[in-house]
Amino acid sequence: MSIMNPKMSIIILAVVVIYIVITSYLSYKWSGHSNSDFMQGGKGIPYFVVAVMLFSNYNGIMAVIGTAQRAYTSGFAAAWSVFAAAIGFFLYGMFFVKRLYKTGSFTISGAVKQKYGRSTQIIVSLIMIYAMLMLNLNTYFSGASVLHEILGTNLPISMIIIAVVSTIYFSIGGMKSVAKTTMIHTFFKYCAVLIVLAVALVLSHNASGEMIKLPSYYYSITGKVGWGTIIGWILTSTGAIFSTQFIAQAIASTPSAKDAQKASFWAAFLVIPFGIGLGLIGVYAKMLFPHINPLYALPVFLGHMNVALASITAIGLLASVFIGVSACSLAIVALVVDDFYVPHWKPEEHTQLKVTKIISVIVGFLPLIFMFMSPNILALSFFAKALRVSIAIVAVLAFYLPSFRNTTVANIALIGTTILTTVWYLLGDPFGINDTYIAIFTPLIVMLIGRLFNKKEKVV
Repeated sequence: MSIMNPKMSIIILAVVVIYIVITSYLSYKWSGHSNSDFMQGGKGIPYFVVAVMLFSNYNGIMAVIGTAQRAYTSGFAAAWSVFAAAIGFFLYGMFFVKRLYKTGSFTISGAVKQKYGRSTQIIVSLIMIYAMLMLNLNTYFSGASVLHEILGTNLPISMIIIAVVSTIYFSIGGMKSVAKTTMIHTFFKYCAVLIVLAVALVLSHNASGEMIKLPSYYYSITGKVGWGTIIGWILTSTGAIFSTQFIAQAIASTPSAKDAQKASFWAAFLVIPFGIGLGLIGVYAKMLFPHINPLYALPVFLGHMNVALASITAIGLLASVFIGVSACSLAIVALVVDDFYVPHWKPEEHTQLKVTKIISVIVGFLPLIFMFMSPNILALSFFAKALRVSIAIVAVLAFYLPSFRNTTVANIALIGTTILTTVWYLLGDPFGINDTYIAIFTPLIVMLIGRLFNKKEKVV
């Protein structure tokens, strides 16, 4: 449903291509020469740069498109899906960052291994890979909706273009270059949201007599979302932040545990104005364009800008795609290499880096298997986060309550929760119970039952 004229689309596409070429060159120029540089950036990245990475990678194109999409149908309260991350980053900085940093591991599965052993590490790694693949799939769908608005191509073709460009981009540099280029991408992403919000305000002022009147819930704290979902978002985001592989990688790239904590607090601060802007954009889109597909609640404004603003906005939105793909792919690659490839083959440094880059390309194209799906962006995003909650719960119990540290029980909790949460999501959340709550309470119940049985065995 692109409403841009062909000339405008060509100009914007040219600007985007130039941006991709420049940032790809910078990614190559800033890339490291060792596997440590590729995975951890040499452990010398300043805390504010890491904060921007945490904020931007966790709130990528899925949050940008998905929050506006949900606000279009449910009201401003959809912004809670972003605010939840601010709460999560604050709690992460307060209670978990320093403990995780001191483990010396750059993978969440590696940290869990120190508490539960190799078998739990493998299970955690597989669950995280599964979750990250779902996030990458979501990133491609979100990015494709933006490209569709610019070029008028259908979603599958748009996804292929996104996959080719972003995979080439990501596989060049790794963490060392991603840290620096993310600063550039985030600047344009923030500009994009501010520009779209400004255009929405201008359009609403000029068309005030033609806009539809929205129900009062569009402006309430809970909207059509409800406290149950909002609390679920907060719990899921907090759990996901505690267990997300790329966040653990970014934290491990700071010079010290104190810097890692500062990065988490700054990430929380950066989230809030971003969420406000996205919530308002979705509401204004509903007032101005009441009959469009909600997926285009934000991209639809591209067709109502001049070519300069549309070009900056397109760059910002597609930059979010590059950030998201880089984060998810780097996390998957780190888990595959560190948990499976290196322990089994024990390669030399040069061979390891070469294989790491080959795996990066494969990982970048895997989501295309599902390109004919048409998911709810925000729902799939939170399902992927819910999958990681069980990891967070098991990890937190290991760090703070050593008496719960039973490998067999932890493995049953992780596998059982992943299967049950997936089935619950595919069934459409039966009985009105969000899959988030299944992911939260299943491992807690299993771990508690396991603890009680352990006590009985000791008494006997």
